[in-house]
Amino acid sequence: MQASFKIKSLITGLAIAAAGMASAQTAVPIFGLVELSGTGATSGSNFDNGVKLAVKEINAAGGILGRKVNYVSMDTQSNPGVAKALAQKAVDQGAYVVMGPVFSGSIMVSMAETRRAEIPNFTGGEAASITQQGNPYVFRTSFTQSTAMPKIANYIRDTVKAKTVDVIYVNNDFGKGGLDLIKKELESRGVKVPNSISTEPGQLDFSAAVLRSKQSGSDAVFVYSNEEESARALREFRKQGYNKPLIGETVLTSQKVIELAGDAANGAIAHVGLTADAPQPLIRKFSDAFQAEYKMKSDHNGLKGYSGMYIVKAVTEKVGKFDPKAFAAAMKGISLSVKDNPGILLDVSFDANGDLDRESYMTKVENGKQVISSILPPVGRK
Repeated sequence: MQASFKIKSLITGLAIAAAGMASAQTAVPIFGLVELSGTGATSGSNFDNGVKLAVKEINAAGGILGRKVNYVSMDTQSNPGVAKALAQKAVDQGAYVVMGPVFSGSIMVSMAETRRAEIPNFTGGEAASITQQGNPYVFRTSFTQSTAMPKIANYIRDTVKAKTVDVIYVNNDFGKGGLDLIKKELESRGVKVPNSISTEPGQLDFSAAVLRSKQSGSDAVFVYSNEEESARALREFRKQGYNKPLIGETVLTSQKVIELAGDAANGAIAHVGLTADAPQPLIRKFSDAFQAEYKMKSDHNGLKGYSGMYIVKAVTEKVGKFDPKAFAAAMKGISLSVKDNPGILLDVSFDANGDLDRESYMTKVENGKQVISSILPPVGRK
């Protein structure tokens, strides 16, 4: 009798353990390679929080194709070498999709590992060179520089009416790619770039860079750097009494820059692909949910991570199974609408290279807030 009870107990225990293992196996493994420390901590943490918020909502609604998402974020430390090692770790642990890194220099290195394993990899990086490598498994959550720079160059020519523009840029893959493209786009429109002023990631003192630009006599300055460095540059421009247009792309008017720069951010202008201040109801809903979850306002990177995760859901459900190769193939030329997939926030389409197209915004900082001055249509809209 006692032996029979022990056997039944053992069988019951094994059944429970097996059920637990089966449940763990049914969860969809998605890994985040994100900058949670180092110079990219602001960007990576926002991106990571956006993904986590989307995963929480998706799981609460039943998951993807009936399976919950198991999202694990790993800190790249803003170091390309660490990012590469973590990409291999994600591959070894059976990742279905990899989200990140955000920094262009890191994704340029780490995406070799996800490509080798044929795993879809979404990035927040904006360097044009990312998708020029011909990697069929890498996809953007934001505009490429080659899509964004023509828009801002048109604004500088047509609205600012500048004839000469200095460029202050960060000396990394992101900054150098942006410098090359903004110069190309400005000069093709008859706007000269007399000074290209290099600064370093994590640079604290911008006095020399600002003084050089101030003394050049150019009509405006294009500032292209990371959040903390952009804020320091704006504070230095204010300190030196600079009174000409300060223009950027995405970062310059972002929430973190506004917080760090304070009053010095007022008047800064930027083209942004995503902003929590956009007037669309779905973005307002996301912004409220992010604020409630993290007690802070999201920047553009939070929207990248959130919408990117919902794109993963939408495309997987379109394919009808968890097949990384089929997912990557389905991404080519796909168009997704918010009518069918509200979590993507804006209608979006992808080309054969993994670059996306959707609406974007011109913004200006007024009284410590990012204000949208106009909504720009997708590049591909006729």
